[in-house]
Formats: sequence, structure tokens, C-alpha cells
Amino acid sequence: MRVLVTGGSGFIGSAVARALVARGSEQVGVLDALTYAANPATLASLEGRDDFRFFRADVRDRAAVQAAFETLRPQAVLHLAAETHVDRSIDGPGIFVETNLGGTQVMLDVAEQYRRSLPAAEAEGFRFVHVSTDEVFGALELDEAPFTEASPYRPRSPYAASKAGADHLARAWHETYGLPVILTNCSNNYGPYQHPEKLIPMMALRGLSGDSLPVYGDGLQVRDWLHVEDHAEALLAVLDRGVAGRTYLVGARAERTNLEMVAAICSALDEMSPAGAPHLRLVGHVPDRPGHDRRYGIDPTRIETELGWRAGRGLTEGLAATVRWYADHADWWQPMLAGGALARRGQAR
Repeated sequence: MRVLVTGGSGFIGSAVARALVARGSEQVGVLDALTYAANPATLASLEGRDDFRFFRADVRDRAAVQAAFETLRPQAVLHLAAETHVDRSIDGPGIFVETNLGGTQVMLDVAEQYRRSLPAAEAEGFRFVHVSTDEVFGALELDEAPFTEASPYRPRSPYAASKAGADHLARAWHETYGLPVILTNCSNNYGPYQHPEKLIPMMALRGLSGDSLPVYGDGLQVRDWLHVEDHAEALLAVLDRGVAGRTYLVGARAERTNLEMVAAICSALDEMSPAGAPHLRLVGHVPDRPGHDRRYGIDPTRIETELGWRAGRGLTEGLAATVRWYADHADWWQPMLAGGALARRGQAR
């Protein structure tokens, strides 16, 4: 199968690209604009392979996207390209609307025009997997049941609103034009190759340097944590067995508060660097960001029962391995710090 992965140099997209190539039966194309959030070294292991192509292009650039389709002739698209950092969306929402909405519209439009050019059998088998987030559903109360595929959309940040709009576009292209779209909404991801501005790598890198560990508000915000390689496996299951027009929520049933996650990172750092222990002493509370959702949680029953996927990596072991990865791969993340990756963003205007 020939698969085009947008955003494939990013955190989740690169995990998907590596998982596809590892299957040995795919021709994989990655389309990525290489913005600040991408690092070419993330896909270094795939360079030079006959079954891998890279297209440096922005999903908003229709001509470049069309050229990638014409070159690769994909049988499926996994659309992950997006601006994703909530704090940055508070500071500058425009690029989130342009990329997440405008870029998705271009991808859907080009994909549908391309599908219509295919022979009937190939057009029937074409798939467009649109990858989204649980943040489109808004905030849960602490005693409320987790999100399901029937949960209403209630986005509360510019990022979440831009992804919610993209989800609606994807459904509209399926219903109006017949594009075989499958949607997924995932919980918080963690693992290797995540940009240092996100919670887990930021805390790991600051802790390794003996810097303060700034926790927003009281730190009792709850998230469901999913290892990125489990997520990649889920997306492959959706690609292989998902039903066009359906939505699948992807989560690990591993809800933790931010404070619990930071404490676990500190515990991993204590084992790695006993001289700096206890790293928990570095934790300090800073003013919360505007509109910070209290809790997300996902019920992944549909993908577990219909597609046979289930998260396989335990959070304790997966988190410790992730902290170790960052400690061992300064050559990957060090160049990204020049752009102020560890600086505070998303404060009230």
C-alpha cells in the first residue's frame, strides 16, 4: 500500500511513518513543512530507503500537495499535519486557523479530486484518516463519564476550536462528496521525539538541568496518557480495518493529574541522577493558563471491540523509558532549545 502521511516529521506523524515502514509492505510518503515543531533528524532512520519519500511542503499549498499526490499515487492518506500547542494558540490563534482548518480543507479537496481520477476499484479502496484530539470535546467534571464517539463538541481553546472545525470539514467531505473519511480523536501522547515545549519533555529536560519545574495552577488537571507508539499502532488498525464515516476514540485508560505525572518524572530522574535527588524539590506552581480544561478522559471501547486494538504500554514503564530517552538524546533536542522551547507561553493578554 502507498500511504501519504502529513506532518510526518512531527512527534506522532514520525511514529506513524516508522511503524508503516517497519511493516515492510508499504510505500510511505511524508509531507511536512518542517516548521519549528519538526526536526529532520526524527526521520533519519528512514532516509535513503527505496520505500520512503519525503515531500517538503505546507498543507496549505495546494499545488505542492497536488504534486505529492501525483508523485506518490497514494492509496491512503493519514492526515496529522497541524499546529498543536495550546499555549501557542492562546498567543497567536491565526496560524492555527490557517493550518488546521485551511490546510485540512486543501488536503480534503485534493484527496477527493485525486480519488475521482482513479479507476473504480481503486477509488473504492481509498481511505483518508483524519487524526484529531480529545480536546474538541471540552472539559469533563471529575466524576463525569469519559468521552465517547457520541460526546458533543465543546472546544475551549483556539487550538481545540481549530481542530473541531477541521473535524467538521472532514465529516462534510465524507457526507457531501463521498470521500471515504475516518476520524480519530486521541488523548495526550507521550514518548520519544516530542517537542520540548510539551509537558513531559519540558519537565524531564528542566529536571536534568536542575531547573525549576513550573506546574500550572494547582496541577490537578487530569489527562489520559497514551504512548505515541501505541497511538501509531491504533492508527494502523484504523487504516487497515476502520469503517469509512466512523469515528474512533483512542486512549489508554491511564488518567493522571499533571502533578502525578511530574512526580513520576521526578522519580525517574532520581533513579537516573541520585546526586540531584529529590527532584520533587524543584516543583513550583505558576499562574494557570486561561481556559485550562480540568479533565479529559477517553472511553476507547469502540476501537478495542471493533478493531481489536488496545494500548499495550504501561504508563509507569513507558514514562521512565521516555525520560531516559531524553537524557540519552541531547543531540536531537538541543538544537530545538535555541527557539525558546522551554519558555512560558499562553499567559493571559
